Amino acid sequence: MNLAVFASGNGSNLQAIINSCRKGKIAADLKLVFSDRPAAYALTRARRAKVPSIVSLVPRDFPSREAYDQACVELLQREQIDLVVLAGYMRILSPLFIDAFRGRIMNIHPSLLPAFKGGHAIEDALAYGVRVTGVTVHFVDEQIDHGPIIAQAPVRILAQDTRETLAARIHRAEHRLYPQAVEMFVSGRLKICGRTVIPS
Repeated sequence: MNLAVFASGNGSNLQAIINSCRKGKIAADLKLVFSDRPAAYALTRARRAKVPSIVSLVPRDFPSREAYDQACVELLQREQIDLVVLAGYMRILSPLFIDAFRGRIMNIHPSLLPAFKGGHAIEDALAYGVRVTGVTVHFVDEQIDHGPIIAQAPVRILAQDTRETLAARIHRAEHRLYPQAVEMFVSGRLKICGRTVIPS
């Protein structure tokens, strides 16, 4: 099975997946790392890991969001990608992209969805005063942070937490949970039934 990881920034979840592939914990080929930002450190991680294909496409070079996503889909199809893993990829995928890989796109979000959707989940959890937040891995659909949930892990919020200290613990939980979810997909142990993902 061939994996593609999409990342826009540092790529720490990409690194967790690279490490799991190297150790044989994910029995798949990480064939492609893609970014919408040429300076993303995730691309440096991919080069160091000698990922076969490393691609950066700049959105402003395309006439529309759909044209950009069509180029991405064609790239993934040429590379025979089976699973797309979003790891800090900050662009919203168009319906065109989602239709091409429906049920084969994963994302990770730093909250226990459906709580605290959007790009400021950690800050929102702190501001709301909840005692527990966490991490969610889910399949991607047309709505933001909405698709069927694959796995979740709680992270307790401490009285002295800042955004930075909470984010550090959330990231550690992400680095454990995301490779596990990818491995479950790769090994054929996930079945989508409506909004429910049934592991086996």
